[in-house]
Amino acid sequence: MRPSRAVVDLDALRHNLGVAASRAPGSKNIAVVKANAYGHGMLEAARALEGPADALAVATMDEAVTLRDAGIVGPLLVLQGTTTREDVAEAAAHNLWLMVHEHRQLEQLLAHRGRLLNAWLKIDTGMHRLGFLPDVAGEALAALLASDAVAQPPVLCTHLACADELDSPVTVKQLAAFANIAAGRGLPRSIANSAGILHWPDSHADWNRPGIMLYGCEPSGGHGEDSQLRPVMTLSSEIMAIRDLAPGEGVGYGHRWRSAAPSRIGTVSVGYADGYPRHARNGTPVWVNGRRAALAGTVSMDMITVDLTGRDDVSVGDPVELWGPNVPVNEVATCAGTIGYDLLAGMPARLPRVYVRSV
Repeated sequence: MRPSRAVVDLDALRHNLGVAASRAPGSKNIAVVKANAYGHGMLEAARALEGPADALAVATMDEAVTLRDAGIVGPLLVLQGTTTREDVAEAAAHNLWLMVHEHRQLEQLLAHRGRLLNAWLKIDTGMHRLGFLPDVAGEALAALLASDAVAQPPVLCTHLACADELDSPVTVKQLAAFANIAAGRGLPRSIANSAGILHWPDSHADWNRPGIMLYGCEPSGGHGEDSQLRPVMTLSSEIMAIRDLAPGEGVGYGHRWRSAAPSRIGTVSVGYADGYPRHARNGTPVWVNGRRAALAGTVSMDMITVDLTGRDDVSVGDPVELWGPNVPVNEVATCAGTIGYDLLAGMPARLPRVYVRSV
């Protein structure tokens, strides 16, 4: 059996939810498991988080129905809300909470008859993707408050655009705009994403929405040294071949890496079809047999090559960590010109997930 796999530590996942709770002890937490739980496995993550989290959140109706059909029964928010009237009826049948971010969704919800639906009103304070602009949000809120289709009270919600940029003035402006809308209404509020929870205490509200931090990834792009987060996924494989190169010889497609001196190269059974980034540059760290080594050459579909010069301690079959406790995923992402979210959420179905508990 091919050795490449993603080992997912469910205890680390629950630990990171505990970090979110400790940073904002006055808030409830709605754990985000959208996009296959950021590549970790939506159902397994939902089962691990359903108890300790106050609610779960997904992006789409399809994701929500999948979880309900698999036996997830707790509060479940659909962050993008519904698309059709049929979606509204299905949401009621599955007891889903719905985000309402535009007029068509609002009209469909208000026309619903039957089981009351919990509504979250999305307000656009500066992200400019989804949500009612502040000058019309009051009208939408009044409609929800007056509706006999909506369980009361609705939740006021916004999304922070630049919370991962710790010196950005945008977050302060968004918080002020949201405070103006929510003032005096006495309604539950939700503002903080992972970056808000970790770095913007003023964004902590009735409901926080931890996402990427649950999976051990610092949203600001750091390597997590001070965040108390534990990596949840370890992408691992093995050395499948070792060869010695003379000075000037190249490795892999395009000979993007050439030996400057007598060198030893190890081939690892993992590639971009397994989710390892195609654009990772030479020198990207990997962990081989208890020490760091460096990527050497172009990432292939099924293999990478690493520089093992001077490493007589490495043999065929030895373990390799591509990211995990010893190589933060954000560090690999930086070397590939992307972000940790991208690497984790992009993990393909071909790569087996192995679920463990660390304690």
